[in-house]
Amino acid sequence: MIKAGIIGYGTLGKTIAELIEAGHAGNVELKSVLVRRNKSAEHADKLTFALTSDEAKFFNEDLDIIIEAAGHQALHLFGEKVLANGSHLVVLSVGAFGDTGFYEKLETAASQHNRQIFIPSAAIAGLDRIAAGALGEIEDITLITRKHPRSWKGTIAEDKVDLQTLTEPVCIYEGNARESSRLFPQSVNVSAALSLAGIGFENTKVKVYADPTIQSNTHTIKAKGYFGEVEISVSNVPYEENPKSSPIVAMSVAKVLKNLTSPFVIGV
Repeated sequence: MIKAGIIGYGTLGKTIAELIEAGHAGNVELKSVLVRRNKSAEHADKLTFALTSDEAKFFNEDLDIIIEAAGHQALHLFGEKVLANGSHLVVLSVGAFGDTGFYEKLETAASQHNRQIFIPSAAIAGLDRIAAGALGEIEDITLITRKHPRSWKGTIAEDKVDLQTLTEPVCIYEGNARESSRLFPQSVNVSAALSLAGIGFENTKVKVYADPTIQSNTHTIKAKGYFGEVEISVSNVPYEENPKSSPIVAMSVAKVLKNLTSPFVIGV
């Protein structure tokens, strides 16, 4: 039985907890969830796991693996501590690795403490193909992300277009993955994951659209290289309460956990 913990109990954290509790993550027990001090949970007394804002208590649970589901700041605050404490780390705020120094710090910590950092496929597909293709030469990788204007509220998109009155798709960003992961930390983590699987942040091209004609979040990967060519598109149903993310993100975390205890591991 793997003992797991979660950092963050927002929309994603709650969904991940529900999947573990329902047995969809394999032979895993959710022991504890770390929340912010100013945040209380409804019906916390009815939960089968500990919900705590006490960092010392959380990190004293002897957890085998901890899932970060609380944003870039939380990953910066706790990432190294998770690894040093002897737990493997599942990262959802992958865009934080656009900071090369931070990436190298966590990579070093993982090596020193003989732990692993897991990056789920989350909102996209095909990371297995890209990572395999990167063992040869990859000439070009492009990510095209399209989301409804409501998903871009609170981002720099508001400075570029009037999201309220938009009637047709507008490209709100075109550049590389390093900059896109910095500008859209909650919405384009997929560009960071793709970069790490493939040819790096500087060489991964990114186009971002606000598109009022769609209701789902769509991501298209186009890549070509020694392995051939691939084009993969996914369309994700967003959370109503958090349109920047999708339930498939939590499901991909459950798959990572399930792989750790399953006799058959498929699609890695």
